[in-house]
Amino acid sequence: MVAHGIRWRAMDAFLAVASRREVRRYADRPIPPEVEQRILEAGRVSGSSQNRQPWRFVVVASPEARERTAAAVWAGDNVRGAALVIAVIVAGKGPVSFDAGRATQNMLLTAWNEGVGACPNGIADRDKLAAAIGLTEDDHFATVLTFGYPARDVHPDARTPEEWLERADRRPLEELVERR
Repeated sequence: MVAHGIRWRAMDAFLAVASRREVRRYADRPIPPEVEQRILEAGRVSGSSQNRQPWRFVVVASPEARERTAAAVWAGDNVRGAALVIAVIVAGKGPVSFDAGRATQNMLLTAWNEGVGACPNGIADRDKLAAAIGLTEDDHFATVLTFGYPARDVHPDARTPEEWLERADRRPLEELVERR
């Protein structure tokens, strides 16, 4: 497809959004370096307030750091079974949580587009996590993301976006949208 002299490959972003679900059980299969880089780049190029880019991404790779990170989140098995673990860290004041959410969502959707499942993990013990990955005083956590190929086959294109929406366990749109 060419528009305004720019060429890009067509993709259905809405299908990715509608079909994406949290994946907590991963196959014993590594994520290729080029896919890992695409996931990280997706976070890096996310928009941010005043272009401050208040985030950094800590890839938790060593077995010791992985185990210590697993002990610091609510669902440690997500960390233990993942092929890739990324702690999203933000610094500063202002809309940094919103900015970190944008970066996180970009990484999750990029992973899904690559056939990689993912799950954001809540932090149960901030002090343990700070010790596990080495944070400064100015750092704040956004989340710990786990990535891996799903343990069971997943076929996002097996349904239309509308069919995925019907199956979503979410409040109806009519309850969420107001018009004034």
